[in-house]
Amino acid sequence: MNRFNPGQVVATPGALAALEASGESLFDYLTRHLSGDWGDVDAEDAQENELSLKHGWRLLSAYTLKSGTKIWVITEADRSSTCILLPDKY
Repeated sequence: MNRFNPGQVVATPGALAALEASGESLFDYLTRHLSGDWGDVDAEDAQENELSLKHGWRLLSAYTLKSGTKIWVITEADRSSTCILLPDKY
């Protein structure tokens, strides 16, 4: 069940390549993000995401792919878009 609307979903070429190399689906991580599974964020960031849901702030999830590569999923505060990217591209 989605806890919020992702808006337009986009992904950087690096994130798409990392997902393809690991044999994983972008949609699996997007689904986790939309359901409120924030992945590898610490407790403070997870709490911030919960506040962000209530107050309309930016949401950030972090996941580690099977290959060991980290990806971020960020939904803008106005919920107009969600981007899947590598942390070094932020």
